[in-house]
Amino acid sequence: ALWCLMMSVTPTGGCLLDLPWEDILVPHILCHLPLQQLLSLQRVSKSFQSLIQLYLANMRCFDSSQIGPAIPRAAFVNLLKDNEVLQQLALQNCSDWLTDRELLPVIGQNHHLHQIQLKGCAQLSRHALVAISLSCPNLRQLSLAHCEWVDSLSLRSLADHCKALEAVDLTACRQLKDEAICYLVQKCSRLKSLSLAVNANVGDVAVEETAKCCPELEHLDLTGCLRVKNDSIRVLAEYCPKLRSLKVKHCHNVAESSLSILRSRGVELDVEPPLQRALVLLQDVVGFAPFINLQI
Repeated sequence: ALWCLMMSVTPTGGCLLDLPWEDILVPHILCHLPLQQLLSLQRVSKSFQSLIQLYLANMRCFDSSQIGPAIPRAAFVNLLKDNEVLQQLALQNCSDWLTDRELLPVIGQNHHLHQIQLKGCAQLSRHALVAISLSCPNLRQLSLAHCEWVDSLSLRSLADHCKALEAVDLTACRQLKDEAICYLVQKCSRLKSLSLAVNANVGDVAVEETAKCCPELEHLDLTGCLRVKNDSIRVLAEYCPKLRSLKVKHCHNVAESSLSILRSRGVELDVEPPLQRALVLLQDVVGFAPFINLQI
């Protein structure tokens, strides 16, 4: 079907390949087709190969999930070797093949990136984050979830050079401690979304500094941060009037006495009020569902 589309006759009597490539085909037709199909078109003819290479060189968004997580290293390098205009780069869960060797050239030649997704890319190193900080001054969103190679020095580099950051995901970056998080939020005061989930080294100091430095904060994920206590949640309520959601599941030292302040303001929490939680537990364990009104 794709071949028929590309070879179909235009009103002027030619095929679609006769239309202007940069003005018509690339921005108005190819951008609507799946990347996997576009790559297959390269094998049709030299003209198609040239057309797709032009498309790849002008692509603003690259998402590895459109091809599959197991992209051959050489194929990835070839896809983006001529691209210097990327704005979004998503390479989540590419731990089987993605290393600094493949990523750094792409980062080094794309200075307009404002969104990077590296969740689960376990084979990278701190050099990748340093390269991002030096090459991407306009970065707005960055996901480093489950990247345990992120350390305090590389995070400091990010904070020093990417001060326009609005969303950072540091879930399970287990090397990071309070001091590193404090430095980040002091430098990146525009943060609206921050995840520090599954990090046993993060405690009240980091949460309080985040609250005081980031008045625009809307979303904070502290899931599994066992050292977080009630005091920092109260500071969060005081300094972050725009907070819309807070995750504190498995934060065993956070109680309803501090959460109720946020709950009364309509902040979305991932833990239920004590009474409702007790009723649901009773329903599950004893089987009294028909007799319990959960609206009490």
